[in-house]
Amino acid sequence: MSDKVQHPNEQDSVYNQLRLAGKLTDAVIIAEGVGFPVHKIILCNCTPYFCELFTRSCSLDQEIFHIPGISAEVMGLILDYAYTNSLTITAGNVQQLLLTANLLCAPEVVHACCIFIEDLIHPDNCIGMWRYTTTVCPQPVLHYKIYCYILKHFEAVFLCEEFLLLSAGELTDIIETDNLIVKTERTVYEAILRWTSHALEERQAHFPSLFSKIRLALLDVDYIRDKVLPSTLTQGPCLSLLSEATKTITQLLSIRPYLTGVCNPLARPRLPTGILLAIGGWSGGGPTNGIEAYDVRADCWINVTNNTERPRAYHGTIFLNNFVYCIGGFDRLEHFNSVRKFDPIKGNWHEVAPMYYQRCYVSVTVLNGCIYAIGGYDGHMRLSTAEYYRPELNQWTLIAPMQEQRSDANCTTLNNKIYICGGFNGHDCLQTAEYYSPETNQWTMISPMNSQRSGIGVVAYAGHVYAVGGFDGNSRLRSVEAYNPETNAWTNVASMITTRSNFGIEVVEDRLFVVGGFNGFTTSYHVECYDATRNEWLEVCGMGIFRSAVSCCVIAGLPNMPEYVVPRDALPLLPIEEDHETDSGDSS
Repeated sequence: MSDKVQHPNEQDSVYNQLRLAGKLTDAVIIAEGVGFPVHKIILCNCTPYFCELFTRSCSLDQEIFHIPGISAEVMGLILDYAYTNSLTITAGNVQQLLLTANLLCAPEVVHACCIFIEDLIHPDNCIGMWRYTTTVCPQPVLHYKIYCYILKHFEAVFLCEEFLLLSAGELTDIIETDNLIVKTERTVYEAILRWTSHALEERQAHFPSLFSKIRLALLDVDYIRDKVLPSTLTQGPCLSLLSEATKTITQLLSIRPYLTGVCNPLARPRLPTGILLAIGGWSGGGPTNGIEAYDVRADCWINVTNNTERPRAYHGTIFLNNFVYCIGGFDRLEHFNSVRKFDPIKGNWHEVAPMYYQRCYVSVTVLNGCIYAIGGYDGHMRLSTAEYYRPELNQWTLIAPMQEQRSDANCTTLNNKIYICGGFNGHDCLQTAEYYSPETNQWTMISPMNSQRSGIGVVAYAGHVYAVGGFDGNSRLRSVEAYNPETNAWTNVASMITTRSNFGIEVVEDRLFVVGGFNGFTTSYHVECYDATRNEWLEVCGMGIFRSAVSCCVIAGLPNMPEYVVPRDALPLLPIEEDHETDSGDSS
């Protein structure tokens, strides 16, 4: 792997030709015994180091300069850059080049090396790079970026050989932060167990301190009993922590589902990998512009409404390339063909290219970096048309129409195909479903669902297409079915706790969430989630806004993710109950 940073100009070329010809040179740089004839004025213009060397650190007539600690190869690269503004960076030379550029005060070279290293980072090498950028060649910005990479990819990093080279202090810095991304806390336990066992005699003294950084009450009781307690390392001071953790787990289980916003130091939630946004919808007899963010680890919603955006309902929402797109919809007066883009980092909205068609009750998804808007209602008729948006061109393009008119349907992407299910054609709630293949620009019907479903939720989850809830023409549904593309068959799975149509649906951290909707009598704030491994639904924290016709998306990977979660230090603590001896007498 190599990269070339190059900004040559004609004058640079002339100076370099003179250098290569040995003409008009007035100094020789010596590195590892190799001499490089140079022009002092050119190098003075390149870095402050050479300017200081030639003007203040020696007599003006000195011509030979020995530069210790720099290889001839890297010195050649630096001089090439000084004369041509061109730099060849490879995986083999980047660390030495960065160190040399840092020594010679060449900020542009330092920057180019840092960018190159960012692209090199992998679970196998990130620990070494992280340590290099703090001990050998301090680069605070790059060091922090690599640290963030380690936190994000910890589940892969702790299995690599370099992980075993960490010091106890470095490992503590990693595992104690809320920003550590792990699906389950058992990963943290297994990581410190692996690190300690690698050099047991010298490291076992650090184990109790590291053990205390685990959010032990986030482990399940069976895992503590079967995996943690039997370890010889968890004896002594670790046992009291485990006892406290077990009490906390019991307390937390006893007060659910009313746990919202409550934690304990041993159960302090880490930051989630993604944040579920619920945007817009129909509330209190009209559309809303409300935006709420769900923190799946704290089981809590926070209001992040941006009041510069107008209300919108029956729209679609997509997160793509760090932007949230709101597509189509309705505000009581107008059926939109407009598309609004929200920057969750800067917190501002602006309009992008409009669609060809007005689309209320629209179905949206992402495929191959493009946003697809399918079907809907334009204020006059239900649509079979479909189009896609390329963000880099800010342009919509029509594709083949569906085989059915569908408004109030829903779609998802699975295995490079778009699946759309159910909906309303102007007369009937639909039971049919079809998929789109971008290679052929064709729609193909698949087996019909087991139920008619309009106002349906559709999402790809656990290798299947899930069709959730909706309206069958008579009543709101709580039934759920899953489509297997390999068998072209639908299978009923566990039903939701509540009936709902026109709700938000998304997958966050391996669970399927349904948000709000209409239950047949009123708009809802209720939220529940489904775990495919257990085939069961669980009610979780409800939104602050009652709404149907809401659209959801999941944001992830943003530098300001903490702005969309509950501040951990603001969570009220659940005290650990202590055992007290009680008087046997009657206290009444």
